[in-house]
Amino acid sequence: MADEIVFDGRTVPVLPGQTVAGALWEAGIRSWRTTPVARAQRGLFCGIGACFDCLATIDGVPGQRACLAIARPGMVVSSRHDLVGAASPGTSATPGPPSAARYDVAVVGAGPAGLAAAATAALGGSRVALIDGAGQPGGQFWRQRESMGEGEERGYRDWPVFAGLRSIVEERVDHIPNATVWFAEPGFVLHTTAGRVEAGRVVLATGAYDRVLPFPGWDLPGVVTPGAAQALLKGSGVAVGRDVVVAGAGPFLLPVAVGQAAAGVRVIGVYEAGDPRGYLGRPGSIVGVAGKVREAMAYAAALARRRVPYRVRHAVIAAYGEAGVSGVDVARLDNAGQVVAGSVKRVTCDAVAIGYGFTANLDLALMLGCATRVSADGGLAVMVGGEGQTSVPGVYAAGEITGVGGATLSVVEGELAGSAAAQAAGSSDPLSGRELASLRRRRRRLRAFADAMHAAHAPPAGWPVWLEDQTLVCRCEEVPYASIAAAVTDLGASDARTVKLLARPGMGWCQGRVCGYATAELTARLCDRDVRRDDLATYAHRPFAAPMLLGDLSRPT
Repeated sequence: MADEIVFDGRTVPVLPGQTVAGALWEAGIRSWRTTPVARAQRGLFCGIGACFDCLATIDGVPGQRACLAIARPGMVVSSRHDLVGAASPGTSATPGPPSAARYDVAVVGAGPAGLAAAATAALGGSRVALIDGAGQPGGQFWRQRESMGEGEERGYRDWPVFAGLRSIVEERVDHIPNATVWFAEPGFVLHTTAGRVEAGRVVLATGAYDRVLPFPGWDLPGVVTPGAAQALLKGSGVAVGRDVVVAGAGPFLLPVAVGQAAAGVRVIGVYEAGDPRGYLGRPGSIVGVAGKVREAMAYAAALARRRVPYRVRHAVIAAYGEAGVSGVDVARLDNAGQVVAGSVKRVTCDAVAIGYGFTANLDLALMLGCATRVSADGGLAVMVGGEGQTSVPGVYAAGEITGVGGATLSVVEGELAGSAAAQAAGSSDPLSGRELASLRRRRRRLRAFADAMHAAHAPPAGWPVWLEDQTLVCRCEEVPYASIAAAVTDLGASDARTVKLLARPGMGWCQGRVCGYATAELTARLCDRDVRRDDLATYAHRPFAAPMLLGDLSRPT
């Protein structure tokens, strides 16, 4: 029998390990917050704590992200948000490692790259701390509930890789869970929600989150990112809806659709804005990555068995509904990414999972001064050398923050960065020369494949045409497209920073995590030029990497 939490006086069943958002979603509650300006309904959107749409008051503490909070029996959850005199969203600092604790290498992030870096550095004899905001290692890729049932690991790709890395970490690494790093000092001192950690070398493996493009109706409850749909299913055992549309661009749409269908969901269709036939223009990129091809074929076969339509060069251009999404408009796109006249069709659904690749989580890298570049997918990435070294001595980076490329590439980069950090710390080389050479070759092959992937699954060039004047671009500050256009055309803004100052996109709860890419692109297009690194960096620089309580900021460390 399930335990219960209380939401606005109503009892809601909750299963072990479910998040508050997962429990509410399973109970049919899609929204639990209203926006301050339009009084619009909001609930779950990103599913991993990046967007702040799912804020709720939990056990009397306002501003808590329901997608991150694990539901405990007896919890009282309220949709009220009286923030006067209250703390900012986040979790108060809890006792953690002593301030004197110092490590040879500190790894931030326990996803594929972070686990590989921590395990490799530890095998070289370094004293390693692995710091992660989640309660369990694995990141979003190997995300699980607190307790998994018999055989559930079969639903995860490369689970043996995870099990092997986790075993090394458990034996040799100080794993510090539930510890979000909110500030980093040169030297290096990492301030976390579980205390302070000092290290001689740092490996940043902070991952990425879904990249979204605005369209009319994208702020309706029930419109979520693919990552949110996956997090609900993997982390809480909850399907995102009954009749679901999966859309956007990128290979990630395939496992999301297959996972939902396997859970009994009617997946109405997968609408890919790109065209996988683009890989054929780069045949060399497929050489040496047979596993990727087999994986894609397996997903395609799973969709075919369940008779789920897969449509390339199709995009969701609008969503409709009252209390939540009830339908979307799907359009066919031409080779230039423009809507083909007469191709728009209305599709009925109760949930939409939509995203266009990923945005790297660069908060700490930029805080420490690491140089960045515009990557192959049009986003911002950390510049690294052959072994993951950044422009800042002592700081290494691995995984999606160096350029989105998937879990397999992240593990390879994590091993290289972990080995380099261990050697720099004076430990023995955990990898032989032959192993290092093999990893470098594999990284080159996987990076070439990633570049081909981004070309084949690029966001459609015509997406700004879908916007109406009142389409929100910034969800937090409720900034419509018309205000961004006016900042350029009427007020003379010529860069993203000026648009941010004049129209306020990116100045709300999420600090540009959701709207930053779209606003930078819109600004560049309105100015009739290509997007620049500085445009993207405007929405990636933040004074703190996570929201913190004012009391914690004033407490001596």
